[in-house]
Amino acid sequence: MKICVGSAGPFHAFDLARQLERLGHLEHLYTAYPSWRVDGMPKEKVSTFPWLMAPAMLANRFGLNRVRDGLNVPMIETFDRWMAERLAPCDVFHCLSSFGLQSHQAARSRHGAVTVCDRGSAHIEYQDEILNDEFARLGARFPGIDSRLIDRELGEYAYSDLIFVPSSFAMRTFAAKGVPSEKLRLNPYGVDLAMFHREPESDRKFRVLFVGTVSLQKGLPYLFEAMANFQYPDVELCVIGTVEAEMRPIMAKYEGTFRYVGVVPRAELSKHYSQASVLVLPSIQDGFGLVQAQAMACGLPVIATENTGAADLFTDGVEGFIVPIRDARAIREKILTLYENPAMREQMGEAALARVRKIGGWDDYGARSAEYYREALEMKAGGANADSLR
Repeated sequence: MKICVGSAGPFHAFDLARQLERLGHLEHLYTAYPSWRVDGMPKEKVSTFPWLMAPAMLANRFGLNRVRDGLNVPMIETFDRWMAERLAPCDVFHCLSSFGLQSHQAARSRHGAVTVCDRGSAHIEYQDEILNDEFARLGARFPGIDSRLIDRELGEYAYSDLIFVPSSFAMRTFAAKGVPSEKLRLNPYGVDLAMFHREPESDRKFRVLFVGTVSLQKGLPYLFEAMANFQYPDVELCVIGTVEAEMRPIMAKYEGTFRYVGVVPRAELSKHYSQASVLVLPSIQDGFGLVQAQAMACGLPVIATENTGAADLFTDGVEGFIVPIRDARAIREKILTLYENPAMREQMGEAALARVRKIGGWDDYGARSAEYYREALEMKAGGANADSLR
């Protein structure tokens, strides 16, 4: 079974490619990331096209969001054309959504490959709708997801043989938009259990931690509201991640009620998880909040909304709490419960660690992916045999 993987950035695609290489299935990885940022795979199996990704990454690093957004669609279209032109013969072509419209067509027409669209979030129309509503609620201007991007994704959903989604929440949004259930495959992400592990605490402060893009999509206003009048001297809210422009006025409003840590390299996140008491992920829409699994691997209970894939990771009331979206009061109540009950907090943290170990790391994700590919190839072969007998 030969599998090609396409993804402009690393996301979870590099983890998938490493697993496919471990299993002996990786034919080639195509990425817009610089070659020196790609590790864990034979160099001869990796092709890179960094000419537009590098400027976009620099623009993002320096907060030039308008430049970054302007480069987004041209980068995607150019990368897709580049990939389609050189796609190696394969049995399966697996590509992150929006990046592979032409490449899916090339994989099927030239190589007869099974095509897999990998969507890391909710259905793109659902995402556009709920974010438009959220920005309007908070009086912010939502530019909308670029219509060209929506059209590309809808084309990929329709054309691909399979659509991988990381959570039951994401799957429900696809079903609600009329995508046939036989196309959908649930495949929650893994976590690097070697990288994410509990480290000794340096103090006894009760830290509420957020990790991720600081944006309206991630629901930060509700966390800030929940913590605004938390009058306990030993409680601290820490925020880690890149700040989106629409959040700056809201952060200014709540200045003094939280500590902004900034952007932290992935390899250093374990230290921050281990110094925290609870991770809160208040997202409005999040296909699968990978930070939840990372925190659980460090023995941390999680408070997350129902739109984060939390239900696929843990049981409400056992390893953490699942709350409705846009509910600052519910977030506050759960934080207060953990603050006032250190024994419960410790028990939930231990349960979280045990649960994430049971769920497994990226090995399990790779094994599930390979099994889905085999099933699709068998169905395709069965259909071809049936057609030949007619």
